[in-house]
Amino acid sequence: MRRTLFHFVAAVSMVAVGMVSAVQAGTITFGSGGNTFSMEFVTIGNPGNAADTTGIPNPAGAVAYEYGIGKFEVSRDMITKFNASQSIQITLANMTSFGGNGANKPATGVSWNEAARFVNWLNTSTGGAAAYKFTTSGVNDNIALWDVSDTLDYDASNPYRSKRATYVLPSYNEWYKAAYYNPNDSTYYDFPNGSNTAPNAVASGTTAGTAVYNQLSSQGPADVDQAGGLSPYGIMGLGGNVFEWEESAFDLNNSSVSSARGVRGGSWNVISSGLSSSTRFRFDPAGESASIGFRVASLSSSAAAVPEPGSFVVLTLLGISGAAYRRRKRK
Repeated sequence: MRRTLFHFVAAVSMVAVGMVSAVQAGTITFGSGGNTFSMEFVTIGNPGNAADTTGIPNPAGAVAYEYGIGKFEVSRDMITKFNASQSIQITLANMTSFGGNGANKPATGVSWNEAARFVNWLNTSTGGAAAYKFTTSGVNDNIALWDVSDTLDYDASNPYRSKRATYVLPSYNEWYKAAYYNPNDSTYYDFPNGSNTAPNAVASGTTAGTAVYNQLSSQGPADVDQAGGLSPYGIMGLGGNVFEWEESAFDLNNSSVSSARGVRGGSWNVISSGLSSSTRFRFDPAGESASIGFRVASLSSSAAAVPEPGSFVVLTLLGISGAAYRRRKRK
């Protein structure tokens, strides 16, 4: 009886904030009028999965709750429509020398701070609470930490993210699980194609077992819906096309607003090791790059309150240019 009552109350709460499912899976529309766009979210299930202890950071990938993650990277069109909807303006990289500025190309040249502004708008424009705490008006200003005075938002395990947020940048655990965990055999793999062998390199397309990498710099990334085959969960472009921001600080502590953030997944002009679960880079939260974009994750109200395992003291090895990389074999 108690379990039934809990599920009923949870269902009513989700309806009240406009959720289409427990983890905002499915296609969600944002904006209004001529500035609407849709974002498709894929459910990442198997809550309580074990962490991977062979990749970087180590351990990584254990998530105690179901959540959703964007099937595709955020596109330039989405940022353009965001800019047309309110006063804060996000800049995009000029990709003329890198394959062009098509509307369906990934949104690159967006700093972590700007991506966080975009995510906040996804929340507030749909009647929800902001994920990240900004106390100044500059589009590329750093966030502030949520603290104990923010009683509805503060989570000691992650002072970056509000407990009330529905849309967020994926944490290092959320991103890693979506990319490298195969729910069909409960195994982590080196690459987001569910294999310890790198996917085939292509310029664009949707063929299974392919990814957009190892291309000329002048080619640029593919459209977000042509960024190679899907991961075991059914997500495109987690390997190759463009690097993606993690919510998490590179040191994983989330204790300093100016700390470098994690960036991973590879881009169109890197070799296969850039796509590996053993490669992770660091980048300043105000920094912008033509090869870095992002995607959005979604949470239920109950998932947002569950602390991530290993959020405090997991250490990351550093390598050349802030990358950490090593090879290994798995079963």
